[in-house]
Amino acid sequence: MRTDRQIAGFRLAAAVLVTAAAVPATPLPAHPQQRAFTPEIALDVRGVGIAAVTGDGARVAATVRTRRDRTGVDHQRYGDPTYISPTRVRLMVIDTRSGERTWVHEEPAQLRGFEWSPDGERLAYFAVEGGGSGGDGAYRLRIFDAATGRARTVALRTDREIASSSPLVWSPDGAMLLIGLRPGGWAAEARAAFVALTEAPVIVQDSRNDFLAWDRVRNIAARQITALVAPENGSVREILADVTPSGPGFSADGSYITYSTATRTKTSYTRRDGTEYELFRLALADGSEPESLRDTGEDRMSVTWNDARDAFAYGERGSVFVRRLGEDEAVDVTEGHRGGDGRNEAGAGDAANRAGGAANRTAESGRSGDSDDADSTRIRFSVQRWSPSGDQLLLTSQDAWHLLDLDTDDLSTLLEFEEDDDTRPRRQVQAWSDDGRHLYFSYSARDRWQRGLTRLDTASGAIETLMLDDNLYRSWNISDDGATLVYTMSDGDHPDEIWTTATDRLAPRQLTTSNPELEDVALTRSELVEYLDVDGNTLYGILYYPANYEPGRTYPLVAEIYEQYFDNGFNENMNLITARGWFGFRPSVRFEEGFPGEAWLKAVPNAINRIIERGLVDPEKVGVYGQSYGGYATNLLITQTDRFAAAANVSGKVNIISFLGDSPKITTRNYAAAEVGQDRIGATLWEQPHKYIEHSAVMFADRIETPLLMLSGEGDWNVPATNQREMYYALRRLEKEVVWVHYTAGGHGAGRASTATDFVDHWQRMFDWFAEHFGEEDGKPVSDGDGGSR
Repeated sequence: MRTDRQIAGFRLAAAVLVTAAAVPATPLPAHPQQRAFTPEIALDVRGVGIAAVTGDGARVAATVRTRRDRTGVDHQRYGDPTYISPTRVRLMVIDTRSGERTWVHEEPAQLRGFEWSPDGERLAYFAVEGGGSGGDGAYRLRIFDAATGRARTVALRTDREIASSSPLVWSPDGAMLLIGLRPGGWAAEARAAFVALTEAPVIVQDSRNDFLAWDRVRNIAARQITALVAPENGSVREILADVTPSGPGFSADGSYITYSTATRTKTSYTRRDGTEYELFRLALADGSEPESLRDTGEDRMSVTWNDARDAFAYGERGSVFVRRLGEDEAVDVTEGHRGGDGRNEAGAGDAANRAGGAANRTAESGRSGDSDDADSTRIRFSVQRWSPSGDQLLLTSQDAWHLLDLDTDDLSTLLEFEEDDDTRPRRQVQAWSDDGRHLYFSYSARDRWQRGLTRLDTASGAIETLMLDDNLYRSWNISDDGATLVYTMSDGDHPDEIWTTATDRLAPRQLTTSNPELEDVALTRSELVEYLDVDGNTLYGILYYPANYEPGRTYPLVAEIYEQYFDNGFNENMNLITARGWFGFRPSVRFEEGFPGEAWLKAVPNAINRIIERGLVDPEKVGVYGQSYGGYATNLLITQTDRFAAAANVSGKVNIISFLGDSPKITTRNYAAAEVGQDRIGATLWEQPHKYIEHSAVMFADRIETPLLMLSGEGDWNVPATNQREMYYALRRLEKEVVWVHYTAGGHGAGRASTATDFVDHWQRMFDWFAEHFGEEDGKPVSDGDGGSR
């Protein structure tokens, strides 16, 4: 039982709070005729997505998937190159003109890689056939014919299997498909390599090898032979061996392909070495050898091709270079436009004058160059995209979007950005119409839910808003001529559906209704909440109302913490929490490298106080939980405050030191995460050991006063249960209240990444844990009915 001291912080912030009767934990629907949202319902909510759209926008390949379709994965086989995880989807094709829907796979199947032919008449994709549910089947190439409404398997004239990571690219004439095949004997070699590290009686690792043992397995997994397949007769022509191409594409006439490679040379701990990058062209005439176009060594490479694939552009130290394949060298096309030396070209002068004060800004929705220019007064450009005709480039600077005419060298400013980076709306280019007239870009405000699509006239600079409201839009697809839009939309609380409209006369039509069974289910409603953290930073969180909310009452609240939250949308977790008669809340935090553990303490209590001040939440009934990095955050947070009635850590680490070597199948990821990645320590263990101790919750287990539930999965390759086990034994030794629930079939996410039965069990234990510590009458010990005490 918590003392008054433990909840004083919440009460202080809620001085005007009106106390209401306790809310029962049993789900109460908003209306008598509505059902409560339950884990069983969550398993079968359908998520619809746009897989591919024809160039004219006339046909959509749409996938439909459920949580149940992702259960039953054998997590112990993670890292086995021969294992195909049995995650399944349904596939349908929708005619956007008539709304007619054709099921290609009405029953769940293992499908991937959807691509329409250039004429929009055939859909190519891969499907797993054979192997049952054991993950040992093989991918087959299939073709759906829109004219007949039927799909067929292409019988390849080869003994080689299709690689699970195979690309799928149509040739411009639609006669060939580029795919990846496995080398001879690959399956036996790959399986043997996996078994040698998981089942062998003796396993030896040696630092004198260039690669960690699991990296060597990954290298085998990446091997493939690039081939051209004729879908009409299954003939196969191999064009590349011993190379894994990235981003392959055909030239406009189909006479050659271009691709890049990332050749690993050793295991890397810094993410800055151990891989060499190169760009190639390969003529498809017999006997041709790859031609190197650009070699950047260990510097990462990012190039943008024009539609014809006869020229590419890239950024380097703030300049933009263009290389045409008929020329020997790349040309700096921004020379003379960058300012800083007294030269301000027409259209770029305003940006140049502001460049000194904005030199360190991140380019708006653009690709960054290789590194910053030493002269901070110069404009830094990056490449957005080529015009459809290939004679113009859309560039991004610190302050604007610019249009560069490559024939005349004229640079014009299309759109100037707002001064304040923190409040500047998010804009992302989605398409450029074939006639070059219109640029389409998505828009999202940073301080409210105002989202939509706009288009910019490249000749006049005029901006037209096509859609702008509080709905959540995703997956924008604009036809080549700019006449048709296909997209997904949610009101922010219901699952996405697919919509379409013409752009000259907006009349949106809904093409899918994926979850009619949810019409009589009480769902949450969401609200964007603004608050300040301890440092005075403005942050946002998403508040989810109890399904049975009645104004004037106070309710328990369960916060899910991680990093940043802003956009709403249908959320399984929050619907399950709010169906219990509780508020759900997802607050954001702001990090400082080297001191990430302070972020949650600085922001989460303040965010919750903001809700309490409004008289919505009972300050004695506040819980917190998180998964993965959020579970780690939860455990750190409760070592710093005792303000929560209960907490839950789902698959989150508790000891960042032992975690460094805890996840062998993902090799050096944990080292990189601490030193240069998500964990934000910013130094090695040996450079700053004290920071690793400070960010390991188990080191401060004696400070924890909050009852803690931990959930883990035996097959978790990301955060092995052995790490969480440290906290269980520590708290038990310290005579603290802790329960550890371990799912032997689970993965990263514990019961949520296990069987359907475990999914329901996981959530029921979460409900019971918080209900028990909120003092609700039907709350019962979460360990009741467990498979074995620990």
